[in-house]
Amino acid sequence: MKQPTIRELHRMEDFDAVSLLYADIWGTEPGNPPISAELMQALSHAGNYVAGAYEGDRLVGASVAFFGEPVGTSLHSHITGAVMGRGVGLALKTHQRRWAKDRRLRRITWTYDPLVRRNAYFNLVKLGARPEEYLTCFYGAINDVINGGDESDRVLAAWDLAAPAPPEVTELPAGAAHGLRNHEGRPETVPTDAQTVLVDLPDDIEALRRTDPAAARAWRLAVRHTLGGLLDEGARVVGFHARRRYVIQRPATTRA
Repeated sequence: MKQPTIRELHRMEDFDAVSLLYADIWGTEPGNPPISAELMQALSHAGNYVAGAYEGDRLVGASVAFFGEPVGTSLHSHITGAVMGRGVGLALKTHQRRWAKDRRLRRITWTYDPLVRRNAYFNLVKLGARPEEYLTCFYGAINDVINGGDESDRVLAAWDLAAPAPPEVTELPAGAAHGLRNHEGRPETVPTDAQTVLVDLPDDIEALRRTDPAAARAWRLAVRHTLGGLLDEGARVVGFHARRRYVIQRPATTRA
């Protein structure tokens, strides 16, 4: 498959096109995209990262990022959207990584919905980023096709640009135990003092939000309680197993 062409954007007509693409991806009205063309213009003019992915003349993805804390070391990637299934998202993140390294930055951060399996797999396995913080209802309730009015819990992921990508978790450590299990499509919380804790995800949270909002909310609260609680106590997400569960390592001092 031919790789898309990635280029930085600086013209208002390009930002208008990105706004329309984002509105289509997130299922909002064209006049109410997740980020406006005017804001992209301001960010780009101030030297931040705004890039588009093209197949020929067709815009198929875009990413917007701005410098963050600590100053001079970090880039925060606010939004990336791409046509699915064509490697566009990976091409954008690879370009963003190179852009950041050219400016001697050491890491890129971004937020993602921890319930979306494909995003967790992409961020943790394909890129090698690692969750650092659980952010409860970070953007408030978002009423679009993807979020379906659900509360916008997010995980802050950090990508160390100097470190090699960690290996994919193919075998679980001895003694690993579920803290949250997918039991016939429903979340089942399991008390455990295991050093390695597994947190399952629903098969398709976006479909569940449309077909069974109560079940989707149950998953949101269960992941918030389990994954969020573990991160709050200092645990680290060390991998994502079988494209469906977080693998979390507790600090040795918290083991019962």
